[in-house]
Amino acid sequence: MALTALLDLELAVPEPDVLVDFWVRRGMTPTSAGVLGTGDRPSQLRVRDGDFRHVSELRLGCETENDLVVIAGRLDRLGLVPELRDGVLSVEDPLHDHTVVIEAGDAPPITAPAGREHNRPGATARADRRSSASQSAAPHAPRRVGHVVFGTTDVEASRAFYVDGLGFRISDVVGDGIAYFLRCSADHHNLLLSPAPVPCTNHYAMEMDDVDAIGLAGMAAVIERPSCQVAGIGRHIVGANLFWYLLDPAGGMFELYADMDQILDDDLWERERRRDDCDPFAVAAWNSAGPEPDFWMPSDLDAIAAGRAAAGR
Repeated sequence: MALTALLDLELAVPEPDVLVDFWVRRGMTPTSAGVLGTGDRPSQLRVRDGDFRHVSELRLGCETENDLVVIAGRLDRLGLVPELRDGVLSVEDPLHDHTVVIEAGDAPPITAPAGREHNRPGATARADRRSSASQSAAPHAPRRVGHVVFGTTDVEASRAFYVDGLGFRISDVVGDGIAYFLRCSADHHNLLLSPAPVPCTNHYAMEMDDVDAIGLAGMAAVIERPSCQVAGIGRHIVGANLFWYLLDPAGGMFELYADMDQILDDDLWERERRRDDCDPFAVAAWNSAGPEPDFWMPSDLDAIAAGRAAAGR
């Protein structure tokens, strides 16, 4: 796979400082103006001023500069106009409000969390000791931005751009091409394309260490603003990740997640594991609360539509 990673996201929102402060309280580190990083990666979320809420840039990694040339050729054949300069390719998403930027080189590795001993039925791994999960009062910081979900007015056209053009791989398909789970790394999905009446960002997702890290960070957000609850804690069927969906102060939905399926053998997955008929309503194996209407469609969709119209989109 030429693409190797989702490196970071740039979010455009009307009050960027409020969103930056929110993620600083969740444990992310401001590394420069409007740029938030994690312990392993200095840039994970970039936040800038925008008239309406949307992803303004999606930054990806690939293996070599030659891969950029190949990707540029595929985009040309789709009738798009990529720019390739100094080891960086950029191209506008033809339906959305963001630029896709691809850089050659390896993404910085993620440091594995310290192992935690678990007592299970019939197996005691932690005897005469309290679990470290019960000793932490402060939320653990997110580890990285893992995926983003775009609502699109033309799912097949968006699929062509991301799969046929950029080189994402299809992990699973919802219904008869209703939506596509796509990957550019070993994660089951780094991108989901789903139908929407207006091009929009459904949510972005932050990977956490485990269910306890999800719980601590999610509860801190709910205590701060109880109305932010959308869905979870739960576990998805497609991707199998634990999740908790909440709203950030800009009105954007974000997901705290952990334990996602990993695809290391692309051929095996394509041959034996991939499903092309996932039930669109079978969202979770279990779900403690929700989903609220925001889960399916942003509640500020009218504001997004008005902002796009004012911007000539």
